[in-house]
Amino acid sequence: MRRELAFGAAGLRRRPAVQLAAWSIPEILPTAAYGVAVARATDAFLAGRSVAGLAWLGGLVAAAALGAVGARQVYRRLGDLVEPFRDELVSRVVGDALRRGVTGERTDGALSRLNRQVEIVRDTYAGMILVLRTFVITVTGVATGLLSLAPIIALLVVPPFLLGFAASLGILGLAAQRVQASLTADEQLTTSAATAFAGIRDVTAAGAEDFVATLVGEPIEAHAAAERALAKVAALRTLCFAVGGWSPLLILLATGPWLIGRGVSTGTLLGGLTYVLLGLQPALSTVMSALGDSGLRYVVTLGRILDSRPPAANARIGAVPRGHEVSLHAVSFAYGAQAEPVLRDLDLVVPEGDHLAIVGPSGIGKSTLAALICGLRTPTRGRVLVGRVAAAQLSPDLLAQTRVLIPQEAYVFSGSVVANIAYLAPAATDRQVEQAVEAVGAAPLVGKLGGLDATIRPTQLSPGERQLIALARAYLSPAPLAVLDEATCHLDPEAEKRAEEAFAARPGSLIVVAHRISSALRAQRILVLDGNQAALGRHPALLRTSELYRDLLGHWQPPQPAEQAQIQPAS
Repeated sequence: MRRELAFGAAGLRRRPAVQLAAWSIPEILPTAAYGVAVARATDAFLAGRSVAGLAWLGGLVAAAALGAVGARQVYRRLGDLVEPFRDELVSRVVGDALRRGVTGERTDGALSRLNRQVEIVRDTYAGMILVLRTFVITVTGVATGLLSLAPIIALLVVPPFLLGFAASLGILGLAAQRVQASLTADEQLTTSAATAFAGIRDVTAAGAEDFVATLVGEPIEAHAAAERALAKVAALRTLCFAVGGWSPLLILLATGPWLIGRGVSTGTLLGGLTYVLLGLQPALSTVMSALGDSGLRYVVTLGRILDSRPPAANARIGAVPRGHEVSLHAVSFAYGAQAEPVLRDLDLVVPEGDHLAIVGPSGIGKSTLAALICGLRTPTRGRVLVGRVAAAQLSPDLLAQTRVLIPQEAYVFSGSVVANIAYLAPAATDRQVEQAVEAVGAAPLVGKLGGLDATIRPTQLSPGERQLIALARAYLSPAPLAVLDEATCHLDPEAEKRAEEAFAARPGSLIVVAHRISSALRAQRILVLDGNQAALGRHPALLRTSELYRDLLGHWQPPQPAEQAQIQPAS
């Protein structure tokens, strides 16, 4: 299916490209005809044949009208090429920023890439299509016209034109380096300015205006220097244009008497000058400007947008988990180099088949720990292993086959009920889907929606209903390790109990970030996070040893089990 969609998208992009090229052909006719028409009309007027001269000029107008029809159709097809390209770039930038964000990486420059650089690429892409199309049409038309008019003029005009064009191509490497430096400076300036504006009140209150002026002033100077260096390339482009655009005109004027002496008419010489002044010069000027300025920005900016590597792609090749045991070794995590660690030197083992509840005050790091276990974040120090392999070394497919995470805000998309539930298990049968729905207690909801084939509209579901759909999806997933990060917080206690008991009975391991203390009471073991410390054990032992756990438990004191389990320390 994905392959068919990919080829379908390529086919849709190929069709407007072919149509654009086809409608460009009519524009060659007026380009090829205007020099010939001017030459023949001039000779006719000089010979006293006014009617013939007017006829040639009338034919030129007709050819121009035909070319205008083609140009109108070209602009209609341009949007079909450009807008899908822009949408792909936006998806790439946003996707890369989200990936870096959830893994704790810096996302500097993402705002500049999305707001400014994507628009630069989109506009330049459209402009490049038009400029290159016009250049090809003009050169083809002029060459055709010169050869039909007088081959000797073509021999005098075309070589210096091509020499100037080739020279302009030769300086593109230097220009690319200058554009790269300019874009890097632009990103640094955007990041520095955004940081300064975000803290403007604190800056004013602390009297740190001079410090911030220095902070922003340095990237401003760097950007200005990069732009000055880029401007020097324009001087070289001017020289290239003098060779390719003006030297053909000077050569034609200088050899005019010689050409007339060899039988070239005045009209033919004027037609050749027309081709140079109205055809080759504007075409060369436009394409040099496009390639040397807009084109370079397009290539460099596009390269920066596409320079988004998949997470640890090289390291993940060949990494295969052996089982689904989770082990953390001296794991620490902080949300920044200067931030206080949320977790510090945590050691934890969740063997296969375990049922672990994680409890602690709000903001203590429970969801952070869940993200570390699931490979969504990378520890500042230490190692997180899933199936005896570092989570960061697992490919996305293998990671998805090993663990499934249900966050507090459940994700449900527009589509059928069965498509939502079987999203992580596309090969599941209807019977398996029904069993998952029944197991987590979502059968009444599915019946209310109209059955498995009914269409879901996420905005019409309550948070609890969305959680039930997500729980059924996770239950059906082939991943043996299920992590519920307050995934039942919008359910009533009875619905929560049924869902958690279903996951506990499901083959594999279960880790629950508890929203209610009742979730902890259903677990085999409980991990209590208390600042940078942690305690691991069963309910009776933690009641004796953990003051925080007793506070969380409140006044709910269930019957104590006969067999007391011993506490297991966790550093």
